This record gives sequence, structure tokens and C-alpha cells, in this order.
Amino acid sequence: MKDKSLPPKERPGKRSAILPGGEDGQLLQTIIDSLSDAVSVVDEKGMGLMINRAYTRLTGMTAEQVLNKPATVDIAEGESVHFQVLKTKKPIKGVRMKVGPWRRDVVVSCAPLLINGELKGSVGVIHDISEIRRLMDELERTRRLVRRLESRYTFEDIIGRSPRLQEAVERARQAARTPASVLLRGECGTGKELFAHAIHHESDRSAKPFIRVNCASLTDTLLESELFGYVEGAFTGAKKGGRRGYFEEANGGTLFLDEIGAMSREAQARLLRVLQEGEITRVGESRPITIDVRVIAATNADLEELLRSGRFREDLYYRLNVFPIHAPPLREIREDIPLLADFFIQRYGQEYGRLGVELAPAVYRRLQEYDWPGNVRELQNVISRALINLGRDETVIKERHLMIPFANTSRRESPAGAYRDRGSLKELHQNWEKEILRQVLQQCGGNKTAAARRLQISIRTLYNKLERYGLHN
Repeated sequence: MKDKSLPPKERPGKRSAILPGGEDGQLLQTIIDSLSDAVSVVDEKGMGLMINRAYTRLTGMTAEQVLNKPATVDIAEGESVHFQVLKTKKPIKGVRMKVGPWRRDVVVSCAPLLINGELKGSVGVIHDISEIRRLMDELERTRRLVRRLESRYTFEDIIGRSPRLQEAVERARQAARTPASVLLRGECGTGKELFAHAIHHESDRSAKPFIRVNCASLTDTLLESELFGYVEGAFTGAKKGGRRGYFEEANGGTLFLDEIGAMSREAQARLLRVLQEGEITRVGESRPITIDVRVIAATNADLEELLRSGRFREDLYYRLNVFPIHAPPLREIREDIPLLADFFIQRYGQEYGRLGVELAPAVYRRLQEYDWPGNVRELQNVISRALINLGRDETVIKERHLMIPFANTSRRESPAGAYRDRGSLKELHQNWEKEILRQVLQQCGGNKTAAARRLQISIRTLYNKLERYGLHN
């Protein structure tokens, strides 16, 4: 096939004073043909002078279709950047448009060609972002599918017979029968999201969307646009056509706002209006949109302390706290630990191909003696690791298979069977958390992204904890 991207002397049309002829012209053409990005050069009237091979591959247009033709000839959607540069004599960067018969998504940057202060034309560099755009669209579709969840758990999935847990379950069942906002309180790993799923599943909204948002995983600006959506051109990088926010996606259903204590006061103010007025306003728009969403919020933070320090709005606190539910920590429902341990043995036994594995009686006692600062999530991990530590022919998990942090910490047992340690429960938990953060960071070579992934928390939450414990360096 004949190569349509030819040296200037072999192309049809006039010769410009800004482009050399002869061997110099061929050398220039060879240089721009070696570039991976598409290049387009026009004269002072906006007529095509030169293109390279990358340009013809990207646009699907030949030299005959472009050279000596107006700069608009290759534009499928958008305005000519060449003509804008020729008009203003100033460079323009990062303009999105579609080019050629294939309507490729591109980003164009253009600069004026000035010789002795006189405008002679402009040169444009065109970056192909069609594949990136396709991947971003695919990612967006996947993200929407992941967020638009059906409630996966019911109250039957909440394991335990202890009075404290059953009290929480009963309150959650009562909440499910009302449209009231729910505030789930409890430490990390106590199953707050499980309660949220179950409440939605038992409510009259169960056939509608259940959408979870981790407020700590998003920056303040991003959180606002994700929750309320935005219109086209609302900010740099805004998607063409705008986008619906999570409130609109959850319309008719339930929006679960996890780690609500991490939300900025500005976002809190907008959330308060949604709860009061039943309407949202997209970023960059003034027209309100009526929505019907049931909000379930969850936090492990001390909201009362945040209130006193001015970091959480009092009016929002009372709006969310209509139906508070406390998910008890594992140390307060120790009688449920054997049931949970057996459940995880069966679950991970099937997953790891270790069916028929049992716990030794001493292991049950050991599990019930431990304070579980990570709660059910930590118990789940301990059982999972114990199964992995089993030998090929072993079918009984013993104490040596457990990997419980600080398992050898000395404790003094009171006659009532409760352990008394030095310091308050809060101080003990903070010491444990600090040490775990330090160890995981060390194991990850200081890589905070890897540490956050291993701990299964957001990078923002990790940074907040490192700052709190002075481990940020």
C-alpha cells in the first residue's frame, strides 16, 4: 500500500516559507514521522501544510484529504484549535475533541509559529485518548455496578445469641419497619455494614438500590461531586454530559454512608439539607432535584467528642441520630465467639479445601479470653490464618496455629473471670492499633498504599491514623 504520509516535495500543493525544501524538508518530515504523537502544521490562513504518519494512523485521513485544506477538515466534533491560536497568537493546551471519520477521542495542544514576531502558522500535537476513554467508561460502568448493590445480608446472617447482640438486632428490625434515618455506632469490625444490609433487606425499599459510600475514602471535593453529582463543565475534568450522584442512584432505596465522622463540615451542611428538604443540587447547577432516599450512617468515631470540638454539626447529629443502634464489640459478647469461630471454620474450610477441621477445646477458651480489639473482623482473620497454618494431615486447630497479636501479653485475672490490664480500654486499643500500624508499615517497606491494602482500609484513613499516632514520617 502506498504510504500517504510523504515528504513535502512529493505532496500536492504549495510550498510555504516556514517549511524548508529539498533534503532539509525530507529531514524535517523524517523527524516528525518518528514521533508517536500526531502532528499537524497549518499556515497563517489555517490551511494544512504538514502531517506525520501518526496523524494518518490516528485520524484515518490521507495527506490528500488534509494538506492545502482548512484546519477544520479533520474535526468530527469540537472547534478548530488551530484557528483559535491563529486568532489569539497564544498557545492552547489540552482541548478535547473528536477527529476523523472514526471520531477518535483526542486531546489537542497548539502553539503559534512566529518568525521575527510575525505569525506564519501554527503547529498542533494530538494525543489519542480513545483507548483511555474506553477504559474509563468501562471502569465507570463497573464502578456503578459495584456501587449499585443488592443487599446481600439479612438478619439471619448476624450470628450470635447473646442478649447484647439480640438487643441490637431487635432495634435494627424496628428501624427497618420505619423510614427514619439510622445511625450505626460501634468499633471497627463489629459488623455495622452487615446491619445496614439487613435493615435495607427487611424494609419496604428492598427491591430498590442499596448503595454504599465510604466517606473517609474520598476527598472533600470529590465526596461532594460523588454524592450529589455534577453538570458538564462544573470543574476541570468533569465528564461530558455531567453525572448523577449516589443520591440520585439510590433514589427510592437506601444510601449507606460509612465513616460519616470523616465528612467535612461543608459536605455535612449539604447532607443536612438533603435530609431536611428531600432534594439535592448537582455541583455547578442551581436547580434542585427531588429525591426519596433512606440514609443509614455508620461511624466508629466518638461523635460527641467531634461535636465538642466543632468538627461535626450538631443539627446533623440530631438528624442522623433518630434511630441509633450500637453494634457491640466482641469482648462484650464473648459467649458468641464459639458460634462465630465455628461459622468461619466452615466458611473458610470450604474455600480452602479443608473440610472437617475442628477447634481444640483449649482454642475455644483462648479465643474467649482474648480482648479482640479488631472485633469480628479480627476473629475472621485469625481463623482464616489458622486454617492456612494447618499441616496437610492435620484436622484440629490448636493454640500453636493461632496468630493472635500480643497473645503472650501478661494479664491478671480477677475472681470474676475478667482481665484487668494497665490503662483504660481505649488506651489499650490505641496501643494495640499503633503497634499493628507500625508492624505493617515495616513489613511493607514504608509503602503506605500497600499497608492500607493489607489492612483493608482506605489510604485516607491510614494517613489519619498515622498522623494521630505520630507515625507519618
